[in-house]
Parts: sequence; C-alpha cells; structure tokens
Amino acid sequence: MEQTEQNLTVLKPYYKSGPFYLLLLLIAVLIGLYFYSQALIQVEKHNPDLGEKVIVTLPAGKTILTYENLIVEEDGKLLYKGENSTLDLTGGVVVYQEWE
Repeated sequence: MEQTEQNLTVLKPYYKSGPFYLLLLLIAVLIGLYFYSQALIQVEKHNPDLGEKVIVTLPAGKTILTYENLIVEEDGKLLYKGENSTLDLTGGVVVYQEWE
C-alpha cells in the first residue's frame, strides 16, 4: 500500500467527531428556536364581564342557562347574542338564579 492510500483510508480523530458536533449544534438550534417561538406567542385570556347567571324559560318549556350580559332587547324582542349565534328568546321568562 502506498503512502497516499494509507492517508485516505485512515480517518483522523477530528473527522470522527464532526457528525457528533453537527448533531449537538442542530439540537441546540432547535431548542433555541423553540424558546424563541414561545416568547413570541402570548395568549391573552379574554375575560369579559358576563354579568349574573340567569335561567331563561321559553314558552315551549325548554330552559337556557346563560349570563345576563349576553341577553339584549332589540326592537321589542329578547335576543341571546352569543359569540357565534343569535337566538330569539321572545316570550321567555328570565330568572336570576345560580346554576352550575
């Protein structure tokens, strides 16, 4: 075997540890990006004043458990205005009572 062939087949010690350091660097970058993204994302709790708990009894006999500030009166109608829907509660009886 010639001298050049021996040099090519034998790995030097710092070549053996290269992939290990690359893996450690990749893990450190991923951990850094994780903490950076957690610092950017801040979830604020939406805590509106919903008012007192009420029970609305409809003429059909069904009951709706809701909060006082979600019930509004528009054009002589009693309406429930939730986050995604609006219900007509006209003719219902509103009772201020605790419920769970």
